[in-house]
Amino acid sequence: MPRSTLVARANSVAERLAEAIPHPKVELDFENAWQLLIATILAAQSTDVRVNLVTPRLFERYPTPKALAASSQADVEHVVKSTGFFRSKAKAIRGTSQMLVERFGGQVPRSLEAMTELPGVARKTANVVLSNAYGVQEGIAVDTHVGRVSRRLKLTRHEDPEKVEAALCKLFPREEWGVVTLRIQLHGRYVCKAKNPDCAHCPLNEACPSRQESADDSWPVRARRERALIPLR
Repeated sequence: MPRSTLVARANSVAERLAEAIPHPKVELDFENAWQLLIATILAAQSTDVRVNLVTPRLFERYPTPKALAASSQADVEHVVKSTGFFRSKAKAIRGTSQMLVERFGGQVPRSLEAMTELPGVARKTANVVLSNAYGVQEGIAVDTHVGRVSRRLKLTRHEDPEKVEAALCKLFPREEWGVVTLRIQLHGRYVCKAKNPDCAHCPLNEACPSRQESADDSWPVRARRERALIPLR
């Protein structure tokens, strides 16, 4: 596909999603960068809704990185059990908190390189925290929703998250990486679902090579309809 066509499609996607989701917010509850980091680790193979039910109790029991670092594995496993893969997650969030205390003065670092040294923290998690807690744009966080929607839109053909990220970063301005991430993610959660995507009501219908049915109204109307689907935060 000619790059000019790909760029035009990306621009159309950006315009329409900005109308549908003008003020995107991460759906994990947090008060600071450390809480968002822990919540994002717990959200792997889980849902934000489930994690938001677990973290209030977790942060009440362990309100600081130092407290979580000093916790027992068994106690943390019990608290986070409902998020799935609880043994590895408990180990990761305890280990990450310990490294934050020992190497970073209890503060979440502001660089991708430093963050990905933390246990259980890969590029996706680091990008989520840097963008949403610090406003630092180091990349695009590619979760299952971002990967799926990007492939359906033919913005990339890759399955590997890092290759998807590289492709998307070439198509969108750096200053927009954070909002692009959230808009595509939310669009994938509420409209372009893994099963039964709602193509007829999708504001991206005309720009999507994978659409399964024609649009039922003008794209601004569909954008407003999507906006109503997404919970305000």
